[in-house]
Amino acid sequence: MPPTPRDVLRTVFGLDAFRGQQEAIIDHVVRGGDGLVLMPTGGGKSLCYQLPALLEPRLTVVVSPLIALMRNQVAQLQSLDIPAGALHSGNSPEENRDLLRAAGEGRLKLLYVAPERLVRPDLQAALRRAGIGLLAVDEAHCVSQWGHDFRPEYMRLAEIRAELDNPRMIALTATA
Repeated sequence: MPPTPRDVLRTVFGLDAFRGQQEAIIDHVVRGGDGLVLMPTGGGKSLCYQLPALLEPRLTVVVSPLIALMRNQVAQLQSLDIPAGALHSGNSPEENRDLLRAAGEGRLKLLYVAPERLVRPDLQAALRRAGIGLLAVDEAHCVSQWGHDFRPEYMRLAEIRAELDNPRMIALTATA
């Protein structure tokens, strides 16, 4: 019998209970649904894609706007023995190549990528070959042209999703 979200919550994340709407959101994603999550800072948004990533046989790609945020998330996941990495300009070309190789070989569960990198056709081709089960858009408020955090590459996410064979998608923000 495959593990349930509650099993993973306890055994991997060391938590006894979900907070707020986390369980409903995670169940929806695990069952194949897309979603938009508006949750306050510190409300547990990251778990809403990290836990489903562990129940998904394919790679989860997390679109994240800040290298520091990527590094923090990856360090936290690795401290739990979850295979995760981040492609970014702070890595050497060799490190980024090794991460893509690991993703292609199924050795990563989560791969964090900046939107500016995700628009590159060579990366999209590599990710398509790896097989993407879930595309998570962290800090989704960066999509809005009205916001001060606007990143134009976020406007291409629908196109990029199609290029990646239309994986499930979850967008998360504390700011709407």
